[in-house]
Amino acid sequence: MKNEYYHQKASVEEYINLAKDVNSRGLIEKLQAYLKPQSKVLEIGSGPGTDWQILSENFQVIGSDYSTLFVERLQRLNPKGSFLQLDAISLECDQHFDALYSNKVFQHLDEDELEQSLLRQKEILTKAGVVCHSFWRGQGSENFKGMQVHYREKVELKKHFEKHFEILLLESYAEFEKDDSLVIIGRLKG
Repeated sequence: MKNEYYHQKASVEEYINLAKDVNSRGLIEKLQAYLKPQSKVLEIGSGPGTDWQILSENFQVIGSDYSTLFVERLQRLNPKGSFLQLDAISLECDQHFDALYSNKVFQHLDEDELEQSLLRQKEILTKAGVVCHSFWRGQGSENFKGMQVHYREKVELKKHFEKHFEILLLESYAEFEKDDSLVIIGRLKG
């Protein structure tokens, strides 16, 4: 996650414009089925804050992003909100959460980095904590504006997640086109 794209003002503005019509309410409603209202949720990769706003309607949400530009923007637009600058792999924070949520963030992690992140996620979840993550569906990788994008299939996600989580939901959905995305929801084992 060391790319500079999200650390340049013009790129951040470009991304905000690209994402302006994305509505993740349906994805967040899937998460709501597994969490009590007012559960403490960490959003990994809040970006422009669209999902943070929706999550905040029902949960105590702490937003985060790797980009200081996004974190500063989120703090400016949501002065009562709580935001952290976090790397999606190391997730260096001293808090624990009932749930972790991300929308198309872990696509930038290769297989080893995804595994490192999942191990860390287990450490910052409360007992029986829940994860909800979305991915672009497909095979292979590509470079998008200097960032690696790794596409994933259900079998691949199941392999990674079932070592650590009881899989509650794994399904495809449409963000832009039929079945272009995957969502996985899991509960911490043990």
